[in-house]
Amino acid sequence: MPTRWHDNDHYGHVNNVVYYAWFDTTVNAFLIEQSGVDIRDLEAVGLVAETGCRYLRPVSFPQQLEIGLAVERLGSSSVTYRLAVFDDGDDAVAIGRFTHVYVDGAGDSVAVPDLVRRTVEPLLVT
Repeated sequence: MPTRWHDNDHYGHVNNVVYYAWFDTTVNAFLIEQSGVDIRDLEAVGLVAETGCRYLRPVSFPQQLEIGLAVERLGSSSVTYRLAVFDDGDDAVAIGRFTHVYVDGAGDSVAVPDLVRRTVEPLLVT
């Protein structure tokens, strides 16, 4: 994940809101690439219900980063992901959490779609 010129804030480091965009992009890109379908077309979609991030040290433009992804919890209607942002020295610069709750077209909570469940199960850590 490259940092971009406009990611830097007035203090010269990547603004905290950008980390959440990286998390969102990482999770959804993984789901699309690994499942082979556009997840927006499923009968149920994952909406972000909770996010969190612990910042260990700042990064800034220009840097190339790597985002690690694991599944912390796979529930009946939700998936909680663990993410880590690594710099080019392989040091973690941030640790995050990201929870999708699956809902139908009416916005009611439903079961995690089988395709999503099969896609994320290999990432489940204990």
